[in-house]
Amino acid sequence: MVAHRISYLFMAPFLFFFCLFTIVPVIASMVMSFSYYNILEKPRWIGLSNYKLLFVDDDIFLKAIGNTLKIAIVTGPVGYIMAFLLAWLICQIPNKYRFLYTFCFYTPAITSVVALTVVWTYLFSGDRYGMINNWLIQLGIIHEPWLWLQDVRTIMPVLIIVSLWMSMGIGFLAFLAGLQNVPRDLYEAGSIDGVKNRWQELWYITIPSVKPQLLFGAVLQVVFALQVFDVSVQLVGIPSPLYAGHTILTHLFDYAFIRFEMGYASAIAVVLFILMVGLNRFIFKILGEKEG
Repeated sequence: MVAHRISYLFMAPFLFFFCLFTIVPVIASMVMSFSYYNILEKPRWIGLSNYKLLFVDDDIFLKAIGNTLKIAIVTGPVGYIMAFLLAWLICQIPNKYRFLYTFCFYTPAITSVVALTVVWTYLFSGDRYGMINNWLIQLGIIHEPWLWLQDVRTIMPVLIIVSLWMSMGIGFLAFLAGLQNVPRDLYEAGSIDGVKNRWQELWYITIPSVKPQLLFGAVLQVVFALQVFDVSVQLVGIPSPLYAGHTILTHLFDYAFIRFEMGYASAIAVVLFILMVGLNRFIFKILGEKEG
């Protein structure tokens, strides 16, 4: 009993700050979403008006949902699978080279978004000095520079490419750690039981052994995919041309810190929160441990 009390004592600081910076803001945002609040005036209760405006009258928000889901559908599953495969491939190479490859693949996840977007802005620059335009002109594919970051037809593909590249390191380290801790005895037992090649090892031994890491990586990937903001703002601005790169988080930032309509911004935050919780519940249902 004393040991349990001591463990709660050690957990107390974390629980305090978790409640202060997570639970309290979520509850406050939910309450504020039912009010009109513009910082200068006292909050005024308006019921479901913010949510009605969001889903009935705010065409830009509906477009932001579509853009966010487009990014999430590609960067979520594709980034997740590629991160796992890269981690698995790195585990197949000699130990002395693993650090170098790990560093290269994980660097985008720890580098400043501003620094990364400077590189991508140079690559997709809309003049002849942009690397993509320069290559395509030299190959004869195009004859005039393409405005990649201004054309509404190419803004979303560019954002998806950049977001996918940046998302690679999200679950990469978790996958790598899990793969390196799979007991070698399992592979030896598998070879005795008829496992004949690396792909069969991957399917029958490796993936079941790293299920906790797969779940952790999936949750991180969903959170990243739904929170695309800095990349969009740095590459195409706020608002982007015809809102082609507008995401839910960009819309939230617009109303919270440019228009200062905190009640409406809170409603957007609640919708994003519910979307994240729903997708994470779906992931837990697929990858979580089955009882019985």
